[in-house]
Formats: sequence, C-alpha cells, structure tokens
Amino acid sequence: MLELLFGNMPLALLVVGLILMGLEALSPGAHLIVVGVALVGAGLIGVLFPTALSPFILAGLTLVIGLAAAYVYNEFDFYGGKGTAQTSDSSSLSGTTGYATETITTRDGQVKLDEGGFAPYYSARTASGTIEEGEEIIVLDPGGGNVLTVESLGAIGEDEIDRALAQGVDSDETSQNEESETDPETETETERSN
Repeated sequence: MLELLFGNMPLALLVVGLILMGLEALSPGAHLIVVGVALVGAGLIGVLFPTALSPFILAGLTLVIGLAAAYVYNEFDFYGGKGTAQTSDSSSLSGTTGYATETITTRDGQVKLDEGGFAPYYSARTASGTIEEGEEIIVLDPGGGNVLTVESLGAIGEDEIDRALAQGVDSDETSQNEESETDPETETETERSN
C-alpha cells in the first residue's frame, strides 16, 4: 500500500491540490488557495519529472512553492479590499457624506454614500424638511443600516467652533489693521512703496 502511495505521490499531490483550489472557489477567503497552489505545483513537477523526485524532494518543492504562493497572495490582494476602509457595522456610517440620488423627505428618499461599502445606496429620511436630488448630505443617524437619517450639508451651517475661529480671525485682522493705521513706521513704508 505504501509503495503504491509513494509511486503515485505526484499524482496524489496534484489531485489534492486541485480539490483544495476548488474548495477555495466555493469559499473565497478561506486561504486554501495557497496550500492548493503549493500541492498542484509540486504535483505537476513530479508528474513531468517522475524519476528524479523522491518524497523528500516533493515535500521541499511543496514548501518552496507554498511560500512563493503565500507571498503572491498577500502582496497582490486578489480579493480586493486590502488597505481600504470597510463598513463593519451600521454605527460606522454616522458622519459619512454622500449625495441624494432622489428627493429625500421625512418619509422617502435614497442616498449614495461616498464610503458606503460594497453597496453604497441606502434608503434615507430627513428629520425635517426636504433635500433635493443631487445635494450633498451627511448621515446623522445610521438607524441600524436600513434607513439612514440624513441632513443636507448646506443646512448644517456653522457650529460654535467655526464661529469662534471666524471671530478670532476677524479680531486678528481688525487688530492688525488698527496697528497699521496708528504705527508711523508702517505708514511711511506704505507711502514709500507707492
């Protein structure tokens, strides 16, 4: 029995590798593809060069091909999504921006979120008023992910921080203008430049 297994080792590796690759096709992301590619690669080399390969050489080939397959699998991200933010739950939608794909009222509407995941279109409602199609929106309440409560970005306006910053800039500009009007050196420099 062992002699039969060792005699057909390359073929057994090839068949097991193909089965694992088929299982990966049925269940993407299970990482069976790396082992499957390693076994198929070693099996193919064993079938093409049957006399020169012992089981130890096949094991070494499987390891080397497996390491190369793991590197390629991790480096090239065949399933997509590597390094991109993904929506993990509905609460992560809060604060996301997008635009209205149809008029949004307190009862009906639809939006497309800029970073809304695989299917960025969501049903949406406003707390009050109407948002016209094409207006930019922000998600106020994700509502479990089924129906979002949104508000127009233009309707939000300034908050306390924005007003304080604007006030600070205005007062800085005013104080600079007052200093330049009263400072004789500034006046002479201004006159000289004219």
